[in-house]
Parts: sequence; C-alpha cells; structure tokens
Amino acid sequence: MKEFHASQTLCLRVPNEAIPIEHYLRQPQRLVQAITDPRRIEVLGEGVYRLSLRPLQFFGISIEPTADLQVRSHSDGTLTLESVGCQVKGPDYLSFVNDSFGMALKGTLTPHRETTYTELRGWADLRIQLELPPPISFMPTSVLDRTGKTFLSGILTTIKYRIERQLIEDYRAWVAANQAQLQVSAPSALHGRTVQG
Repeated sequence: MKEFHASQTLCLRVPNEAIPIEHYLRQPQRLVQAITDPRRIEVLGEGVYRLSLRPLQFFGISIEPTADLQVRSHSDGTLTLESVGCQVKGPDYLSFVNDSFGMALKGTLTPHRETTYTELRGWADLRIQLELPPPISFMPTSVLDRTGKTFLSGILTTIKYRIERQLIEDYRAWVAANQAQLQVSAPSALHGRTVQG
C-alpha cells in the first residue's frame, strides 16, 4: 500500500460589500459549487455533498474518483471541509486498485475582516492510499513520491484557482441578488401603511 500527500494554502482578499462575507460563508453549498462544476455535485444530506471528479491520469491509469464531503459552517464564518467517503472507478482489470483506494481531504477557510476588505485564509490537506500494480510498484520510491505529490498538488491547485476565481464573483452576485430582493420587498412592506404627520 502506498500513500501520497500534498497540502495547499490560500490567502484571498475580498473587497467588503454591503452584506459581510461571513453571511455568504454560512451557506456551505456555495463553497462546494466554487470548488467544482455544479453539474458534478450531488447533495447527499445536510452539509454532505458527493463530488464526481473528471477522469484523471495517475501513473498512466485512468481513474474517476468520487468524494463525499462534509462541509460545516461555524458562527464566525469559518468553513471546515472533510471527506467522509470516497470511491474510484478504474479499469476492471485493476479492480484491486479500486478496492484499495482511500482518500482523506481536510480543509478550512476563515474570514479575517479589515477596514476595506476581508482576507480569507485557508488550507487543504489531501492524502490518498492505493495499491499500485506492477510494474509501477517497482519504480524507485523517490520517483513515485514526486509523481504522486505533483498529481495531488495539481488537484489542490485547481481547487484553489477555482475558489480564487469563482468565490468573489459568486459572492458579489449573491450580494446584488439579496439587495435587489430587499428593494422589491421594501415598497410592498410600506404599501397600505397610513402615514401620520
């Protein structure tokens, strides 16, 4: 059994809007949608999501991992993410690889408010375990470790890039939609009220 590991940090400045980003971050599904294509997400329950990743090439083997993620929102706006299940589809002749595959993903995202912006600080840690088939298992350990780390770092870098690109855009759209909704409901709340003077 071989284990591979990689980690990634994130530091993202988000300009402050009329509604603080902490309110946005209390909706975990929005972070999940920022991580990957919404068409590849299945809601399993309260705060639990199944992500189906695109087919990946790992040591020349095409695999399709799925990960079940538990996403929790805390009162200070911090989000925590942890994998609670995983499976992988690969070629039938490598069923022992599929059976041995294990993945652990953990991460956090915490807002730190400043005067004109909020800094989101986060980290993610990704580990996978699997039984490598020959002749891959006979490769030097240093080559296996380097290749595995590069592969996992690529996954985390993609997630980081999507958060940096999608999260601010989605947050601004969410604020605009909420403000528009408030403007629509405000006149109807005043409608019919007698003004005394």
